[in-house]
Amino acid sequence: MTRLPATVPHRVIGRQVHVDVPLCLGGAGRETAVAVQFLRECQSQRFRTHWEIAYEDRARGDDPLDTHDAPYVRMLHHLPPPVEQVDEPGELRAWRTSYAAFPAGMLYHRRGPDFITVMDRRERPASARFTLDHPDLLATFATVQEPTALGELDAVQREAVDLLEAERLALVADGWAVALPPRLHRWPVPCTGI
Repeated sequence: MTRLPATVPHRVIGRQVHVDVPLCLGGAGRETAVAVQFLRECQSQRFRTHWEIAYEDRARGDDPLDTHDAPYVRMLHHLPPPVEQVDEPGELRAWRTSYAAFPAGMLYHRRGPDFITVMDRRERPASARFTLDHPDLLATFATVQEPTALGELDAVQREAVDLLEAERLALVADGWAVALPPRLHRWPVPCTGI
C-alpha cells in the first residue's frame, strides 16, 4: 500500500512510480509546492520515480533551472531528478549526477518524542544537523508537510516558516510553503551508507 499524495496523477508498479503528467517547478506557488511534496514523499518511501519536468515553465520565463537561479535547484537535488530529455539544461544533468552519487541521506528527517532531527548534506563537504524541539517549530514543520498557503498561518507559524526557509528546510514559492526533508522511515542497507 502506497501513501503517496493523490494530488499528482501517478501509477505505482512494484517499487517504481510513474508520474502521468509533467511536474511544474517554476509555476504558481501551489503547483510547485504540490510537486515538491509528491517528490519528497516518493523519496521518503524510496520509490524509483520517473517524471518529466514541465518545460512550459521556460516559455513563461519562470524556469527555476536557469543558471541564474541555481540555488533553487540545489535545494531540490536531494529529490528524485526528472528523466533525461533532449536539450535539457546542464542543471538537470548535475541534479541527476548528484542524486545518483548519494540517493539516500542527502537530506532527511527522523522523529523522536517531542523532537525532530534533520540531517542536511546537500552542500558537500559541509553538512548540518538540526534538532527541532520548540513546540511551535514542531507544529509548523508538521503543518508544512502539506503544501500550505502562507496566508493561512498565524504570526508565530509564519516566523517558524521563515526560520525553516532560512535553513533551506522549507521551500517558499509565491505565497506557498512546503517542507523539504523526506522522513526516513527505515535505514537503507547498509546503514553506513548514510
